[in-house]
Amino acid sequence: MTKTIALFLAHALAVIAVLTTFGVLGLQREDQEAQERFTGVLEENVTLQILDNDTAKETGYLDELLNAFNEEYAQYGIKAVDANMGAYTDLEKLGPAGYGPDVVYQANDVLMRYALNKHIQPLPVEEMEAYSQIPKEAWDAYRMQMGEAEYTFAVPVNVQEPLLYYRKDLLPENWQEEWDDDKNGVPDMVENWADLYAFSAEIKASSNGTKFGYMKSLNDQYFAAGYFLSYGGYIFGKDETGAFDTENIGLSAGESYKGARIIRQLAAIMDNNCADDTITTSAYELLGNGTYFATMTTPDVYESFVENFASSWSRTHRDWTEEEVDAYVRENLVMTKVPALPLSGNLYDREGETMDMTVMGGINGYAISSYTKAPNAALAFLEFASRKEWIARRCELLGIVPARADVVEEEGGVAEDVYDDLLNGRIYIMPGERAMTQVWASLGSLLRFIAEDGLANGTAYDTDDKLIAAMKKLDEDIYSAIHTLS
Repeated sequence: MTKTIALFLAHALAVIAVLTTFGVLGLQREDQEAQERFTGVLEENVTLQILDNDTAKETGYLDELLNAFNEEYAQYGIKAVDANMGAYTDLEKLGPAGYGPDVVYQANDVLMRYALNKHIQPLPVEEMEAYSQIPKEAWDAYRMQMGEAEYTFAVPVNVQEPLLYYRKDLLPENWQEEWDDDKNGVPDMVENWADLYAFSAEIKASSNGTKFGYMKSLNDQYFAAGYFLSYGGYIFGKDETGAFDTENIGLSAGESYKGARIIRQLAAIMDNNCADDTITTSAYELLGNGTYFATMTTPDVYESFVENFASSWSRTHRDWTEEEVDAYVRENLVMTKVPALPLSGNLYDREGETMDMTVMGGINGYAISSYTKAPNAALAFLEFASRKEWIARRCELLGIVPARADVVEEEGGVAEDVYDDLLNGRIYIMPGERAMTQVWASLGSLLRFIAEDGLANGTAYDTDDKLIAAMKKLDEDIYSAIHTLS
C-alpha cells in the first residue's frame, strides 16, 4: 500500500500541470478546483461505481477484481462496486446529471468521443506501472492533441480484432489428405478464404442447405469493413496534425471493390440470415450444435461459445461428466486468425497468391469520468486493475487478447498473433469520431444490398464496374450524411 500511495504522490506535480492546461474538464469548474483533481491524496470513505462489460460480470471476473481491490483499500474506506448499468450506458447523458459511473470500461471509439467533449479525464499514464508494458500502438488509440499539448485518456486493457472460430471436430476425417495442400498440419479452409469458401459450398450442398461452413452476418459493418480495408480502402484520411479528416472518405479507394465482390460471393454459401443481423446473435448456439462450422467475431466472447457448445454436447452425451464435456469443448473449439485473402479478390481463386487480411479493430480500456467526486481513488482503481495479475486473470476468464506485453508473452498462441497484427499495422483502429454513425448507416445499407444480390445470383452488383460505382456512391452518401444532411 505504501508503494501505491508513494506512486500517486509522485504523480501529483505532473498531473497538476496536465489539468492546468486541460482546463475545466467539461464541468466548467474553476481552474484551482480542476488542478486539485489528481493530488496523489486518496479520498477516504468513498464508493466508486465501476462500469465494466457484461462478460466480465457473467464470468465472475468483475466480482473477483472488486473484492480484491476493496480488501487492499479497506483501510481508507474506499469501496468499488458494480455500477449496475448497461455495458453501453451513455456517460454523456448520465454524467452531467450525476448518475454516471466513476470508472468506465469501453472501446476506444466510444471513450474518445467522450474525450472530445471532456466527459473523461486525461490521465498521468507515463507514471503508471503498466505504461512500459503496453505498446505505443495501443496507447495511441487513447491519445488526442488538444491545442499545443497531447493527452492520454484511458489505460488499454485488451486488443480487439476479428478472429475465426471453428469446430475442429467437424473437419472431414480425410482433411490431412484433401485439405492440407502445403502439409503444414493446418487445415487449408482455416488458412485462406478461398478454401473456406469451397469447403462451405460443399457442406451446404451435401446437407441440402441445413448445415453451413462459414456463416456471419455480412451487413455487420465492423467485421465486413476488413474486406474493403484489405484492398486499399480507408474510413477517413488524416490532416497534418494526425487527426481524422471526415471530409476525406476513402472506402472506395484502392481496389476496395474486390472486398465488395468477396462479400457478394460469400452470400452464396450462406442463407437469407446473412443479409441481416440474425447470425450475430444465433452464431453461439448454431456453432455449438454443429449447424455452423465456423464464424468470425472478437476474442472476448470465447466463453460464450464454450457455454453453448458444452450445453449442446451435454444434451447428446448424457453419460459424460461435466469435466469431460468441458475438456472436449475446449479441445475442439478453436479460435485463430482470420484466413488470408486472395490477391485477386476472387474466392474461386484457390491457386493464386494470398495476403494477410487487414481488419477493423480497437483497444478496450478503462477511463475515469470527469464527473467523479473521487478522482484519486478512481486512479487507484485503474492502477490496480491494470496490474499484470489482473490482466492475466481477465485473459484466463474472458479469453481476451491482453494489451500488456508481459501477459501476451506468457499466453502465447493467438494472443501473440493478434499482438503482432497490432504492431505491424494489420489492425485498423476504429476512429473515435461521432461521424462513424453516418459511416455505419450508409455502409450497412450497401452491404445488405450486395448480400441480397449474391443470395439471389442477381445482376445489381455482378460486375466490377457496378461494384466500383457502388463504392464511389457510398463515399458520396457518407459525405452528404455527415456534412450536408446533418
